[in-house]
Amino acid sequence: MTRRPSHARERGIPDATVARLPLYLRALNGLAERGTATVSSEDLAVAAGVNSAKLRKDLSHLGSYGTRGVGYDVQYLIYQISRELGLTQDWAVAIVGVGNLGRALAAYGGFVSRGFRVAALFDADSAVVGEQLVGMAVQHIDELESVIDKRGVSIVVIATPAAAAQQVADRVIAAGITSILNFAPVVLTVPDGVDVRKVDLSTELQILAFHEQRKADRETGSPMMAEDWAEAMDA
Repeated sequence: MTRRPSHARERGIPDATVARLPLYLRALNGLAERGTATVSSEDLAVAAGVNSAKLRKDLSHLGSYGTRGVGYDVQYLIYQISRELGLTQDWAVAIVGVGNLGRALAAYGGFVSRGFRVAALFDADSAVVGEQLVGMAVQHIDELESVIDKRGVSIVVIATPAAAAQQVADRVIAAGITSILNFAPVVLTVPDGVDVRKVDLSTELQILAFHEQRKADRETGSPMMAEDWAEAMDA
């Protein structure tokens, strides 16, 4: 497949809006599964977890304004958002790093229904190379560039240890990849024109822990002061 920018980028849709489009699409798919034909901006906003004014502004970038008194046609809006996100075509994805996380990602059934196809799996461990997963053999990392080219890979998922992630990124970028999803706990340095989305599970857990601590503090009325923290660290 020829790699090309998404419709959203070509149309100048703001990045913040692009980041919310998958939320709207997920909510719309849920409505469609329940047989809902039309939906108001207020109801769609609630289902997506945003406010209705923001949703209407976001959808206006797609040229979708709904019908006063009726709302949005669910199926047509699904098509519009899918088209803008590039989900009306097939995207070949390669996963580099077939540890526990890489295996879980390879086996995830939600990719295909959203327009993504796992086309290649790579690892540096000779004990893993050749193993059959989701109907394909794990390739050695030495074959990275040639397999990316032969299988028309457009997106690479990095699920390696942190120490290997930058080198992998450099290699896939040199092979023509401009879209990377990074699960490694490290910030990648990439040139202009390369899009990287970082998923850091430990960071998300730490944010949740912060909120849990805040809730606990409100319940007890005794937030941890600096001296309490120092005493806890010395314990």
